[in-house]
Amino acid sequence: MSRNRYPLRPRPLFTNAVPKAVENPKIKWRILPILWTAMKRGAMTLGFVVMFSVFISVMMFGSLMQQAEAPLPGQMALVLEFKDNLWEIPPEASFTNPFNQDDMTLRHYIAAIESAKTDDRVKGIIARLRDGSFSTAQIEELRAAIEDFKTSGKFTRIYSTSFGDGGGGLGRYYLASVFDELWMQPMGLVMISGVNAEQPFLRGVLDKMGVKPEFFQRKEYKTAYESLTNETMSDANREEITALVNDIKNTLVPVIAKDRGMEPEQFLKLVEQGLFTADEALEAGLIDHMDYADVMIEEATALVTGDPLSEDLPMVAMQSYIHDVGVKINEDGQLDKNAKAGKKAGGVALVYVVGAIVTRNDGGASMAASDDIAPAILDAVADPDIKAIVLRVDSPGGSPAASEAILRALDKAQEQGKHVVVSMGATAASGGYWVAAHADRIFVSPTTITGSIGVVGGKFSLEETWKKLGVNWETVQWGDNADMWSINKPFDAQGAARMNAMLDNVYKNFIQRVAEGRDMTPQQIDLIAKGRVWSGKRAIDVGLADEIGGLLEAIDYAATLNGGAGRSDVFVQIFPKPKTPLEQIVELLSGESGSPFAAPGFQSAVLREFEPLIEAAIVTRDSNGISVYEPLRVR
Repeated sequence: MSRNRYPLRPRPLFTNAVPKAVENPKIKWRILPILWTAMKRGAMTLGFVVMFSVFISVMMFGSLMQQAEAPLPGQMALVLEFKDNLWEIPPEASFTNPFNQDDMTLRHYIAAIESAKTDDRVKGIIARLRDGSFSTAQIEELRAAIEDFKTSGKFTRIYSTSFGDGGGGLGRYYLASVFDELWMQPMGLVMISGVNAEQPFLRGVLDKMGVKPEFFQRKEYKTAYESLTNETMSDANREEITALVNDIKNTLVPVIAKDRGMEPEQFLKLVEQGLFTADEALEAGLIDHMDYADVMIEEATALVTGDPLSEDLPMVAMQSYIHDVGVKINEDGQLDKNAKAGKKAGGVALVYVVGAIVTRNDGGASMAASDDIAPAILDAVADPDIKAIVLRVDSPGGSPAASEAILRALDKAQEQGKHVVVSMGATAASGGYWVAAHADRIFVSPTTITGSIGVVGGKFSLEETWKKLGVNWETVQWGDNADMWSINKPFDAQGAARMNAMLDNVYKNFIQRVAEGRDMTPQQIDLIAKGRVWSGKRAIDVGLADEIGGLLEAIDYAATLNGGAGRSDVFVQIFPKPKTPLEQIVELLSGESGSPFAAPGFQSAVLREFEPLIEAAIVTRDSNGISVYEPLRVR
């Protein structure tokens, strides 16, 4: 045990009235301690440099190893593994996954399937359906790619231990049914019990806590905060959700029935039964094989090589195939490694608006920040090689100010002669529709959730909560409305009047923006607005969208506006440039990245149930209590 070199000495009970003069101590030079300290610090610095160099070397070595991978076999089957989520953009690094190597996006899957269709080495596709959350809009784009692949005459198989035994089965079965053969192990289950849209109503809990939610809306279908203000679902809310569920039903049933070779009425009867054991599913025609994965692999091997027991398994993971053919997002943010070569119709800028729309992303969750997106659009405008912009929107909305900033950047692009095409993903509602309103053309999937042209705003009052806790707040203020946003008291008459005036202004401008973009009058837009959400199919019927199609169809259309025939005539570049893994790790270590929804296990599952409310809170904070956020999600 070390001892203090200068132990405390006993102090007298009384100090001297006049302190003694203090002499300046003589400087004692200790050469060895100084040298020892310098050596230790130097060693620490050198160690850090060595460790950092090793870290960089490992990353570079890994990259070189990937590039030096053995060539793919001359005949093979691609292996698609569906797990976790289908990302629109690669998820950022987190402390639970700091290196984030699993960066497969929906666009990767579709582009790779498209390439495999004409690749003579690829004889078929084998898919493994694991856990994950897939929106019906994303599934529709994947299905279209698989359907197109099947026209080549190549085989498709999919295997799962169960199809939807944990819930959400119909959507997962919708994805599986596009494959030629469905395989499931003998102890599996098929769950096709329909569509279930649930929404928690928390007003009763808030009342017990003394929390008074005060939110205003424009108009009756704008029910974004209804789960906080009401104890039950309003008639308008039930009407629009019922319409959405019916639209999903009417989209899925005939397609799945056709895939399985049965009539829609026959499949509807199976949906009413809901749950099937493996024997029952096989008898009902819901699956083709009740067997194990190794048996399916043997059959697929025989289809590729002619020998089911071949030691050279011709199964290639999709990631390896993507690397081999160059279908990847590289450091330039491009889809193809030779993207610009020979593209007669120039370039298309692909800009993603994914997540709740805010001014800047400092909320931790996945957000679409106008401070990043608007400058990226202007960068695309300034690039002479870029002739059109495709905006991919998967957002439930957000701040009107942030949405307006993105729309303004798109307006500037059109003023400079750049075409703007919008591809709507699973959701493009509220602010997600605001940013799309002026596009030359809007593509939607049949089940895209869009519209929700309305506005909400307000605050919580904790006045009764403080009384319950025995806390008394005293206020000194200057200005009648200085306490308007205080959570310690409800809105007074003047504050409520100002709040309603602001909402009226936002709604009026929202209507005006949409009317300008859709070549309609504000009165016509108001009739189909009122905060109501529409499915993609109905959005076309009412004039809010133009055409059914996914991202590739939007790029095709942009290519035709550039003078080309389709996507093969343009190169696609992502704006802003995607962050490299190293940049993400630096942000992670500096505390600038990370999402509460990236937490592991049960914590993540619980947080995700309240993700819409957490996002809404972040949006409200960003927009001073006014938002065009619509948290509805149907999966």
